[in-house]
Amino acid sequence: MGATDRFRKSLSTVKARAAVYKALGHPTRLFIVEELSRGERCVCELTAMVGADVSTVSKHLSVLRAVGLVEDEKRGAQVFYRLLVPCVLTSFSCIDAVLGDRAAKARGTARSLAAARAVTIT
Repeated sequence: MGATDRFRKSLSTVKARAAVYKALGHPTRLFIVEELSRGERCVCELTAMVGADVSTVSKHLSVLRAVGLVEDEKRGAQVFYRLLVPCVLTSFSCIDAVLGDRAAKARGTARSLAAARAVTIT
């Protein structure tokens, strides 16, 4: 298989991954995924937690459902959602590590600048 064929084959996988990342690319949806990792929730609970109207929360849930992160179950007049792939939280841990590393580097840079200023001033 040539490089072009490998690229075409992997392109569909990369596009599918990008769709999942895009679905996670909103703070409300990240919050919803974290909440669903604690257990299933009805739309009414998530609406109260998020502080948005039902239609907005339902739209966020439909985005997550479309990429396969959550599933829903209607029970009477209420719809309950559950997280299908808890392993997505692993990516959150990875992102948190990146953020922690960036913060540490920023603190180190700030200290270096402060030290350089102190040396220059004295």
